[in-house]
Amino acid sequence: MIKRDFWRTLPVVAALLITGCSSSRNEDGTRPQAWLEPGVRVTLPPPGISPAVQSQQLLTGSFNGQTQSLLVILNADADKLTLAGLSSVGIRLFLVTYDSKGIHTEQSIVVPQLPPASQVLADVMLSHWPIANWQSQLPEGWTLTDKGDKRELRNASGKLVTQITYLQRKDKREPISIEQHVFKYHITIQYLDD
Repeated sequence: MIKRDFWRTLPVVAALLITGCSSSRNEDGTRPQAWLEPGVRVTLPPPGISPAVQSQQLLTGSFNGQTQSLLVILNADADKLTLAGLSSVGIRLFLVTYDSKGIHTEQSIVVPQLPPASQVLADVMLSHWPIANWQSQLPEGWTLTDKGDKRELRNASGKLVTQITYLQRKDKREPISIEQHVFKYHITIQYLDD
């Protein structure tokens, strides 16, 4: 039953993680990187954020014509970011921690084709971290801007790469949707800790 439940959640995990660098740090000792579009990578901002972010979410991902859901627990503070993925029956599938030493992952079920964690962290950080934290990280010509209830990441040609939609919730602006136009996945976020 656990194995079957895991395989049902694998497509959304794959959609969230796509592909990325497999090491917790780059060879030169700098912070981890993630893909923005084929051939273009970005170094993730430092892991700390203030005020702290804590939430329980149901992520529903659409990728390659399939829609799947995954429960996640997100905790981020001034020192680190942790993201735990749970099966529908509450069994922890993975735990990702990003701190000053890099990205550390623990998988409860080892699946060789499961991609690295830097992509999902990039989406989380693009959604929650202030734009100022991203400005120096983006490749030349790329922009990240807030327009009303949307945040848009555009490449050097001005093409929309990622669009994040927000909702005012508990006096905070929180993401409810991530649309990645290049890798063609869509994630909706439902908050479970109301």
